Amino acid sequence: MQLVVARIGRAHGIKGEVTVEVRTDEPELRLAPGALLATDPASAGPLTIESGRVHSGRLLLRFEGVTDRNAAEALRNTLLIAEVDPDELPEGEDEYYDHQLIDLDVVTEDGTEVGRITEISHLPSQDLFIVERPDGSEVLIPFVEEIVTEIDLEEQRAVIDPPPGLIDDGAEIASSREEA
Repeated sequence: MQLVVARIGRAHGIKGEVTVEVRTDEPELRLAPGALLATDPASAGPLTIESGRVHSGRLLLRFEGVTDRNAAEALRNTLLIAEVDPDELPEGEDEYYDHQLIDLDVVTEDGTEVGRITEISHLPSQDLFIVERPDGSEVLIPFVEEIVTEIDLEEQRAVIDPPPGLIDDGAEIASSREEA
């Protein structure tokens, strides 16, 4: 199975280094020197990581055969893709790969069907489940402990305890203004 692990940013310096936007929780494993990565677009790769370092909070990578700024700049916006065994699990107990969560049924704690996870959106503050409801509409569910109370991969379901208004229109709106 292929997983996107990073996106190449701009060139850094004149010797072929690039900044990367990391899209994996395991960069030390997926983006280590010697790693061979497929690319999107495919014409840019495959790329083998020659070296990596952190500079001012950003990961910088150098690839074999990319020796100058022009070659590095030509890779900008290329996605780096790692081949991962579909049965491999993340190291953390409460961690999941996106492919494990896609297509899980989403239900509330009382068993009410909410829908099916069709996509995971990775935002800077938190991840979101994009859930397709039975009527075809979508609802966004923050992937946080307070809302997603259980992930059961054997039963292929995610159990949620949504606050009022997250999946229904029955939220009460409090106003500090007095009604006249």
